[in-house]
Amino acid sequence: MSASAIIFGCEGTTLLADERALFADVQPWGFILFARNLETDAQVKKLIADLRQTVSHDPHIFVDEEGGRVSRLRALGGWIGPPAMTFIQAKAKTPDIIAAIRANYCAIGARLAELGFTADCAPVLDVPTDTADPIIGDRAFCVQPEQVAPLAQACLDGLNDAGIAGVIKHIPGHGRADVDSHLSLPIVTTKHAELSATDFVPFQALSYAKMAMTAHVVYSDIDPDHAATTSRKVIKQIIRGEIGFAGLLMSDDLEMKALPGTLQQRAEQSLAAGCDILLHCSGDFAAMQELAKVVPTLCDFALERAKRAAPAGQSAKIGVDQAILAAQSARALLG
Repeated sequence: MSASAIIFGCEGTTLLADERALFADVQPWGFILFARNLETDAQVKKLIADLRQTVSHDPHIFVDEEGGRVSRLRALGGWIGPPAMTFIQAKAKTPDIIAAIRANYCAIGARLAELGFTADCAPVLDVPTDTADPIIGDRAFCVQPEQVAPLAQACLDGLNDAGIAGVIKHIPGHGRADVDSHLSLPIVTTKHAELSATDFVPFQALSYAKMAMTAHVVYSDIDPDHAATTSRKVIKQIIRGEIGFAGLLMSDDLEMKALPGTLQQRAEQSLAAGCDILLHCSGDFAAMQELAKVVPTLCDFALERAKRAAPAGQSAKIGVDQAILAAQSARALLG
């Protein structure tokens, strides 16, 4: 694998000549698409095929498709699914919420696979608190840390049934953030011991996941000077150490306003801290050119983790029609 340690977006619904040339030169490990890139099924399939042709390896094609309010495919139609927290709220009348979750995310995954995607940036393992900014809210499965893991595992299983890889996020926990990290830097002052007993619990339980996305959050009792994404202490001691996550660690989007400095500085700091892969979502061509100057080729442990997380070997166990029927049955149980 000669891929570079970055996931890039693109500007629009078709691939531009300059983008083709840049991607062919940089060889990003993966690509991510957003609503701006998605117009019709045929167009999405063509765009994904064109992205694949720019690189010499088998890239992951990512999207944020959680269900509920985080749905990039909404304009295309098809199964969207409810917010993650809907399932725990329906537990009294739907005892088998694990089956309902698995069916729901299998339907989401089948829709993604049909279009050519290989990975979904879900599930959210964050545990929201009463005082937190609503950016997480009902995207989380529940507010009880010990209950999150089996629900999130059902999501991963459902995606896997459809041949889609999941990405757990936002490690080591975004649930206490009192501001939206897209807009500014959240600073969590909660003591390390309490974080260990709450926020870190779901990530520890799913530490065997193949991919995880970092939180642009400062945990001041652990590292008061850096967000987790750029904190060597958080990544080495907490994510890799205490939590025990051994999979591929990707940054959250480098253009989010939580991170200080230039894009190049953010990239260099994230890699130096221990992120394996960088995520850049906007498709801004000038920004991608800047990042191309500092992004290295995957090597050493990052390369090994990337190989284990690669899309090769992913195969659907269920067709899209079957998946949607199963999800509709699950949705009916939710009332």
